[in-house]
Amino acid sequence: MLWVPAFARTTAAPLSPNDVKSWSDNRSLTAVPPDLDTHYMQLALEWAAKGMYTTAPNPRIGCVIVRDGVVIGAGHTQPAGQAHAEIQALRDAAARGHDVRGATAYVTLEPCNHHGRTPPCSDALVRAGLGRVVAAMVDPNPLVAGQGLAKLEAAGIAVSSGLMASEAYELNIGFFSRMRRARPWVRLKAAASLDGMTALHSGESQWITGPEARADGHAWRARACAILTGIGTVKADNPQLNVRAVETPRQPRRIVVDSKLDIDPDARVLQGAASWIVAATGNAEKEARLRAAGHEVILLPNASGKVDLPALMLELGRREINELHVEAGAKLNGSLVREGCVDELLVYLAPSLIGDAQGMLALPPLQALDQQYRMRFHDVTQIGADIRILARFNQPEE
Repeated sequence: MLWVPAFARTTAAPLSPNDVKSWSDNRSLTAVPPDLDTHYMQLALEWAAKGMYTTAPNPRIGCVIVRDGVVIGAGHTQPAGQAHAEIQALRDAAARGHDVRGATAYVTLEPCNHHGRTPPCSDALVRAGLGRVVAAMVDPNPLVAGQGLAKLEAAGIAVSSGLMASEAYELNIGFFSRMRRARPWVRLKAAASLDGMTALHSGESQWITGPEARADGHAWRARACAILTGIGTVKADNPQLNVRAVETPRQPRRIVVDSKLDIDPDARVLQGAASWIVAATGNAEKEARLRAAGHEVILLPNASGKVDLPALMLELGRREINELHVEAGAKLNGSLVREGCVDELLVYLAPSLIGDAQGMLALPPLQALDQQYRMRFHDVTQIGADIRILARFNQPEE
């Protein structure tokens, strides 16, 4: 059974034809029992999950090298600028004294074929003399997009792809979103009572859900590249908006949507690492003070004098944000949903009723039921005494 962290234990939804691409209809696939291929790809996915919090903006990739039924090398992609999974696996095999010539490499994403922060992994695999490479998916990066597998095949290495593609896709859903849509995968998180309330009218919200759900929520924070909230939440709760319940060497970037640049420079979200404040109206004096403290003010006004949220998503994609985790109030949550910026809801439901209070989304009334925002359940899991629901908006076919 493949191990992945609790927050990644989801049942992968069927992908569109563009999501799963096989290389050359799996030509060159040598006669290996499918169950063994699946077993080793599971191991590669487990290695990929070890980089859950550290590889961004690069994808989470794992690689295992197998000879005669024995894993002789394994590795996962290191932080940006350091070795990719394939290089780590080759180094591991060499350190163990193994010859990789003729061996099979199982990798969760097609080996890269371009010079970026590091040299091409495809070149390293060719030089090493691998006999076969099995990739879970073709890399959506247009700089790769099948070229890595083509180079391997041209060098006489047997190649195939498509094995456990759904699992590999889920590990890198944000990277795929950024490559294909030029914007991050946006996950909106809320904790609510069974009747959908997130806080009393007084603003009191601590705590509706239990400690297990709150810890699980921090794990989802940790895997994101950035956490976004609104000025209303900053004023009401003064959150730190960081990861505390999970061991991670990297804190996600903190982003505050603040149309009028009303944020208090002493707010807790501005303490420590630099934050991005997204506004629609400038204030030279406040901007200078924020910048002096290491923060950045991004001006993205729309025609209504509010922050242009779709433009913000594209700007975050340009800044290499793969997964965006949203923890905001009902007003900003509703705006993000209305403007098509949210891909997935992460909702923790407590077995309680609150009654008339604040809801999780401020959406206008519908005139007819056929105007509903259609979604599908992706995963439902009990976390402590609460229920965690992952629901995704129906995406049009690419």
